[in-house]
Amino acid sequence: MARGDVPEDGYHLVGTSFFILGLGTLLPWNFFITAIPYFQARLAIVNVTGEPSEGNITSPGDAFNFNNWMTLLSQLPLLLFTLLNSFLYQCIPEMVRILGSLLGILTLFILTAALVKVDMSPELFFSITMASIWFINSFCAILQGSLFGQLGAMPPTYSTLFLSGQGLAGTFAALAMLMSMASGVDAQTSALGYFITPCVGILVSIVCYLSLSHLEFARYYLDKKTPHPQAYELETRAELLQADEKNDFPGSPQKVVLAQEPEPEKEPKPGNPSVLAVLRKIWLMALCIVLVFTVTLSVFPAITAMVTSSRGPGKWSQFFNPICCFLLFNTMDWLGRSMTSYFLWPEGDGRLLPLLACLRFLFVPLFMLCHTPKRSHLPVLFPQDACFITFMLLFALSNGYLVSLTMCLAPRPEDIIGPRMPELGGT
Repeated sequence: MARGDVPEDGYHLVGTSFFILGLGTLLPWNFFITAIPYFQARLAIVNVTGEPSEGNITSPGDAFNFNNWMTLLSQLPLLLFTLLNSFLYQCIPEMVRILGSLLGILTLFILTAALVKVDMSPELFFSITMASIWFINSFCAILQGSLFGQLGAMPPTYSTLFLSGQGLAGTFAALAMLMSMASGVDAQTSALGYFITPCVGILVSIVCYLSLSHLEFARYYLDKKTPHPQAYELETRAELLQADEKNDFPGSPQKVVLAQEPEPEKEPKPGNPSVLAVLRKIWLMALCIVLVFTVTLSVFPAITAMVTSSRGPGKWSQFFNPICCFLLFNTMDWLGRSMTSYFLWPEGDGRLLPLLACLRFLFVPLFMLCHTPKRSHLPVLFPQDACFITFMLLFALSNGYLVSLTMCLAPRPEDIIGPRMPELGGT
């Protein structure tokens, strides 16, 4: 490679690696929320009488409030460790944070898969599951923050690829759940195969991350030691001088100029900006991200997972929630994240983006008024399945698009700490 030339991403290996890393960051969360029926079955409390009547099984939602606890213990560590990650990067190396998080997630998912074969009381199983959810999401927060830090040094296209991978993670989990339901094997074997799948995905993510250090394109952008342009200039002159001496031109003017020119003074390197300085630059985009995820996580999956089909018992009712809630949401979310590869609207710092994020709060009452059985406080204004499907389609598409758009429009590192010094011969 000629000096100053930008290397190519041969065979799109770096783009594929970041896509798979995006997939790996959200696989844990999506596999947990898609497996809600499995956890509810494990947490069902059966009366000691053993009589086969309906009243003997207490709903796990009533006994443990599983959906509510799962949402709380997943989003709280995400918030805390995302904030903590702003300080961890200064004292913990990037590779330790990323590899440590991936290995921690892998270990906890192996534990979750092993628990499928272990009989235990619902109380103990609930405690272990909640602890796993807490630590997995803590690792996910550190992992995502560290990878977004790397993406800041890459061209914007790679951020879109990473976000598309995150969007596909949910679709992958939903398809895995549907395949396990339709496989016809017993529930225990189905659950075991289901939880082994993300373990393979995390292993592939680890391999992709380790491969980045061996790819020239990734090293070009991720290496923070950018040579000073004056060093390039002196190196070029030295090469010309050596060429002149080889051609028997001892009195070359190149040698005279090089001998007379003083050594360049070392310019002070710009220091790392403070957290407050960064927040002043990104507060608008950060606010939009918070608004988008506040709406999404307030109803999905805690409320949307409780919506059922109004058609009554049957095959469609059994697959209604996995298809219309999880598969539809994740497919449209992935489509929305991928749309930013073709257009960005609205652009700039405009006020339209925060307005669009705020309008999504309308989805909260809309989903709460859909068909949910055994509810006594709110009326059902939208009993039709088509209403729920329409709401979910718009809800998921707007979530994916606004998240990806906000990340694409966010300030780049050079906008915060100043541009990199230009390289001679660079494009």
